[in-house]
Amino acid sequence: MKFKFELFKTDTHSKARLGRFSTLHGDVNTPAFMPVGTLATVKTLDTPEIESTGSEIILGNTYHLLLRPGIEVFQKFGGIHKFMSWNKPVLTDSGGFQIFSLPRSRKITEEGAVFQSYVEGNEYKLTPESSIAMQNAIGSDIMMVLDQCITSTAEHAETKKAMELTHRWALRSLAANVNSHQALFGIVQGGVFEDLRRQSTDFLTQHDFDGLAIGGLAVGETKAQREDFTELVAELLPKNKPRYLMGVGTPIDLLEAVKRGVDMFDCIIPTKMAQQGNVYTSHGEVKLSQAQYRLSDEVVDSQCECSTCKTYSRGYLHHLTKCRETLGWRALALHNIYFYQKLMKNIRVSIAENRFIEYYRSCLASWHGSEEVLDVEFSREPSVIIHVKKKTRGQFINQ
Repeated sequence: MKFKFELFKTDTHSKARLGRFSTLHGDVNTPAFMPVGTLATVKTLDTPEIESTGSEIILGNTYHLLLRPGIEVFQKFGGIHKFMSWNKPVLTDSGGFQIFSLPRSRKITEEGAVFQSYVEGNEYKLTPESSIAMQNAIGSDIMMVLDQCITSTAEHAETKKAMELTHRWALRSLAANVNSHQALFGIVQGGVFEDLRRQSTDFLTQHDFDGLAIGGLAVGETKAQREDFTELVAELLPKNKPRYLMGVGTPIDLLEAVKRGVDMFDCIIPTKMAQQGNVYTSHGEVKLSQAQYRLSDEVVDSQCECSTCKTYSRGYLHHLTKCRETLGWRALALHNIYFYQKLMKNIRVSIAENRFIEYYRSCLASWHGSEEVLDVEFSREPSVIIHVKKKTRGQFINQ
């Protein structure tokens, strides 16, 4: 089955879009959030639990799956869907960001990236062709081209050089794809330079990619820059293809990007925050590790219907968090992903009813009353936190 994207409606008062794409393993309604399943698993959750959150697609990572379990395993099992017993769509990242996050153990050349495995220490080479070959073996429904990701604070000359290499790798990735049922997305780069973002978008839209991603953000730029460049690129992308903002972000980030015309998202925040005892609710974020919740018999969110909110009190989840019990991480991860998926569903309904801006404003008003709002920028690599800032009464304090 050939990948297909349908755009149903654009909100009258914003650039928010309602659509759907179809793959061999099912349909995905957009705007969509993809829980991160880096190693063919969404941290702590089994596949029935992921399905119970309303997730229609998950993300895996080519770099990590290449190192472990390896291409032979996916060839043996016939792909990731059978391997992990997940029958819905999967998108695989190419591994470009993970290579970027290993500056002391990799070398970038025209041919590709040479790096040292964190698993057994062996040297690997990842090229556009071998990345596609690995993704073909994984059998993901959507593949990403190999790109050179650099910090968004890099100088213009360095950013331009990385962008042009990404373009050459993109064409090699396109030529290497042999499976017509696997979609391939290009990645717009160019840092925080308007001229480079325009050049990258112009180049990639001339080629037959099934969708286009906005890469190179959430890697050091300010929130305002991220939003401005998301809007700039989204406006330049074709209306008949899905737009994917990579590695972003918080619920507010998602709302802001949808408002600017983005269709797809992924981020480790829901599960990473859960591990730290932090949850998203209809009234803002809650840090269940705080002592004030020790005796609380309230549920996490009275407006939530996930199994965590039906089963456990804040007091019990506080106890699990303080004891670092896996059940606490698991219960809060399920709640957070459920919250994200309910948010996306409500966004889709609001666009369909032409009231997205009203819903957007109501969310910001509800979340503004939170005692503590965390603005966390995570990489797509689950073990790396770029930075965390604590926002209290309107002031940011570096933490």
